[in-house]
Amino acid sequence: MDNTRMSRINRLIQKEVSDLFRIQTQSIPGTLITVTSVTVSPDLSIARVRLSIFPSEKAEELLESIRSSAKTIRYDLGLRVGKQLRKLPELTFFIDDSLDYLERIDSLLGLNDK
Repeated sequence: MDNTRMSRINRLIQKEVSDLFRIQTQSIPGTLITVTSVTVSPDLSIARVRLSIFPSEKAEELLESIRSSAKTIRYDLGLRVGKQLRKLPELTFFIDDSLDYLERIDSLLGLNDK
């Protein structure tokens, strides 16, 4: 499939899922869920959604909750993008721990000692 089209689909799903999480997390004070990237398979059957969850202590608990409600999230996403996408991919969620990794490197190098 055309690379430009795939990139547009990735951005569309990222924007809409991010908006869904923003609405849902308003009821949970002190919690922030950010969609860092979305990668859709070439046949549009699977979308891999990477999430950054703050605080990271709650990450696994929230990820399990998100995974258990993946069908509901997909349904809500379908209501938002149904006119733009013919086939809506299955959503799989993963933790994006790149920020934790960067913090760990900074602490090992002593860069965040202030």
